[in-house]
Amino acid sequence: MRYFILIFLLVGLLHSYPVKAQSEFCGVTNGSFQPGEQITLKVFYRLSGVYVGAGEATFNCLLEKLGGKDVYHLVGEGKTYRAYDWFFKVRDRYESYVDTATLKPLKFIRNVSEGGYKIYNNVTFNQAQNTATSTNGTFKVPDCVQDVISAVYYARNIDFNKYKPNDKIHFDMFLDDEVYNIYIRYMGKEEVNTKFGKFRAIRFKPLLIKGTMFQGGEQMDVWVSDDANKVPLRIQSAISVGSIVVDMIGYKNLRHAFSSLIKKR
Repeated sequence: MRYFILIFLLVGLLHSYPVKAQSEFCGVTNGSFQPGEQITLKVFYRLSGVYVGAGEATFNCLLEKLGGKDVYHLVGEGKTYRAYDWFFKVRDRYESYVDTATLKPLKFIRNVSEGGYKIYNNVTFNQAQNTATSTNGTFKVPDCVQDVISAVYYARNIDFNKYKPNDKIHFDMFLDDEVYNIYIRYMGKEEVNTKFGKFRAIRFKPLLIKGTMFQGGEQMDVWVSDDANKVPLRIQSAISVGSIVVDMIGYKNLRHAFSSLIKKR
């Protein structure tokens, strides 16, 4: 049950095949989000045909200074509802400090408490020297490396119009003192119905390998809004027992009009 909330948003990608490939997460500037934005998602667990709301994740973007440089302070928090705390209590907080000009992470903090499992890691990136210094030591990293939170926001600035259905988009991520080469497969554009409403959406799939929670292959689907915001709308995946759905249920201070929304519930 590790990474109970945020794994459904991106950490699941860490189980992708660690093969060498050219990262495509370089040279993008931010045009999708702004300081003050907040996005809330709800996690539903499906067992025996019934979906049960088990927890929530929120993402916030703030504008701050770090070492005299303007940074986006990106915060992702996940928690189970109190009614489920007796079974498996989750209180997770992930923070990324990202250069506003390059969208490269400068600092990453991970503070996780999940059913008795706790971990704290503080990482400082030196993008010029290709190093990441964590609580446990200093490690070499490739150009344009991302952390788990910065990658979510960086991916929102991908121009999917450059790709054809089934194209792969590669990037590198640093987590748990390791570098993972990851890709997502662009599936095209379609309409999707969520708990919030009906949207025009962009769909893609991360490649997963079989583990304690996820089935192998491309079993996870992700939909983001087909507009300038590229807000995550829905994530769904089969897991070892049942399946999960994560839906966007609220937002504040989007940078652009939410033009992909066709009809609100």
